[in-house]
Amino acid sequence: NVSATRTPDALSEIGRFGGLFRSPGRDQILVGSADGVGTKLKVAHMANKHDTVGQCLVNHCVNDILTQGATPLFFLDYVGTAHLSPQVFADVVKGLCKACRENACALLGGETAEMPGLYPEGEYDLVGTIVGVVSKKDLVTGENIRPGDVLIGLSSTGLQTNGYSLARKIIFEQEGKCLKDIVPGTKKTFQEVLLAVHSSFLKPVLAIRQAGGKINGMAHITGGGLIDNVPRMLPKNTDAVFDRSSWKVPAIYTYLQEKGKIDTEEMYRVFNMGIGYVIAVSQKEAAKVLNALEQAKAKPLVIGSIEKGTGITRFK
Repeated sequence: NVSATRTPDALSEIGRFGGLFRSPGRDQILVGSADGVGTKLKVAHMANKHDTVGQCLVNHCVNDILTQGATPLFFLDYVGTAHLSPQVFADVVKGLCKACRENACALLGGETAEMPGLYPEGEYDLVGTIVGVVSKKDLVTGENIRPGDVLIGLSSTGLQTNGYSLARKIIFEQEGKCLKDIVPGTKKTFQEVLLAVHSSFLKPVLAIRQAGGKINGMAHITGGGLIDNVPRMLPKNTDAVFDRSSWKVPAIYTYLQEKGKIDTEEMYRVFNMGIGYVIAVSQKEAAKVLNALEQAKAKPLVIGSIEKGTGITRFK
């Protein structure tokens, strides 16, 4: 229920032409982002299961603004389709509401558009816009990252919202698998693995802040993987150097790489490879930060360090 996502600063009900929200106070910076869930929607359509993609969308957007230290204020959604199925729409909104409540974020409004001929029959597109806030003192820019800093990884639940076009091509077109087939090396079906909800990393990061830990930089591992996303937080005179042996790559990626005959470098550019979020902290802060993350049941892993360089991701 959308009304259950209301927060004290949400000043309007759904249904008006615009949503109203109280402006934050002095020394507060607004952070905005917009995103979609890509061709994960194709898997939702195949499975006729639409109550998870809304959660994926909200959590993805929350994580994007979280990289700069922002907590969410409100969310707006867009659903575009040829013909709107009331049940599918209700399931999508149910997912949006669930994640908004979990992230203390008001679902402030949105747009639903029926455009016959633009979308395939029975399918839809789902896009979200989020606005969050961070105080000037808590803003995370990455400019304090220095050689010697520790890189901490938080695990992804699966593909998150990226790499689905390639994954679908390999699994369903090339290998002829069905959604109910078991992913080799696991006890889960392809449907369970591919529709796993994209995690929000808000609570683990807030746990660091509450413990007084200082974060130098953060990266959300979306399209582009560790190779393209981590440099977005790096000063140009540093590199992020990851030890690939420090975490276990989930079975789905091993399957995709073997069956698709994909180069390892390409795998780390298309997929998150099991790491959903990266946090850079100084060596002296590392123990405190790791402890806060463990207390928050986030299962952190030390997966690399910062070295002098040119602003790229490297592996060892």
